[in-house]
Amino acid sequence: MKLRHFASCSILLLSIFGASLAESPKVYPTFGKIIRLDPRLDAILPPDAQLEKLASGFEWSEGPVWVPKEECLLFSDIPNDSIMRWSEKDGLSLFMKPAGQSGAVRRGTEPGSNGLLLDAKGNLVLCQHGDRQIARLEGTNPKSMQTVLSDSYQGKRLNSPNDGAFKSNGDLYFTDPPYGLKLAEKDPARELPYSGIFRLTPQGELTLLNDKLTFPNGLAFSPDETKLYVAQSDPKAALWMVYDVKPDGTLSEGKVFFDATQWVATEKGLPDGLKVDAQGNVFATAPGGVFIFAPDGTHLGTIATGEATGNCAWGDDGTSLYINADMYLGRVKTKTRGAGW
Repeated sequence: MKLRHFASCSILLLSIFGASLAESPKVYPTFGKIIRLDPRLDAILPPDAQLEKLASGFEWSEGPVWVPKEECLLFSDIPNDSIMRWSEKDGLSLFMKPAGQSGAVRRGTEPGSNGLLLDAKGNLVLCQHGDRQIARLEGTNPKSMQTVLSDSYQGKRLNSPNDGAFKSNGDLYFTDPPYGLKLAEKDPARELPYSGIFRLTPQGELTLLNDKLTFPNGLAFSPDETKLYVAQSDPKAALWMVYDVKPDGTLSEGKVFFDATQWVATEKGLPDGLKVDAQGNVFATAPGGVFIFAPDGTHLGTIATGEATGNCAWGDDGTSLYINADMYLGRVKTKTRGAGW
């Protein structure tokens, strides 16, 4: 009886402590630091906020998107022409390769996919450098046949679609710099003489909205979709523009939202991908990490990664900001929530 009682107690204790250990959150190493410039940042990032290092070993990570149904993050490793998958449950794995180009001949140093998005039906939409197009998978199955949504404008091949943002009516706004071309803007295969901001409707109509930026990159709408923020990855004019979105979906002439050119000489990286939270604060990858701006353009602080930082995305329950910082995948828990969550 005593032995049986002891064994029962042992099983009970193992059950309790085993369950407790299983439910304990994973602890990840941290890197970088939080730089606070304005008291308003305290309502966005908690005082003890840290940048977790979730995974590493990428050549240049970019284009993250959260997939709610699978509770995972997908992101591009552009030079390796791969899409990676990360989840709290399963960790890191290869999701898709090739991801940005078809055929055996490598096209430049950045042949892979860049920006990744989900449309209203949950299909994965890819900005593909190598094939110079916007494509869609049915669902998030990497083996699904790809549907080309757009690869040319007025009979000329796109440069290399970089990043995109869906409007609530289904219109896809995307940027088209020449980074996927072997010689970038000087590549003889380039057909468009500009780097455009485009709008693609669900019916397949493609409209050029702006051709004035040298290297348009990341973009995101304000929560009410009346403004569009666009990054320019030009070391000579490293800045973000903001445009009024007109009722017909076209853009105003725009104005400079913030100019970070002064940081280019001392920090790694350029204006790149960006996201917006529900209050209209802008989280923009920048020289040195992720700049956080109030809607009025005030620089509230920086998530300093110490690396060239390509993009970010909301995930988990919408309060976690996932960050692609060169070879690292990071995450910061915030006190805010992404727009649309």
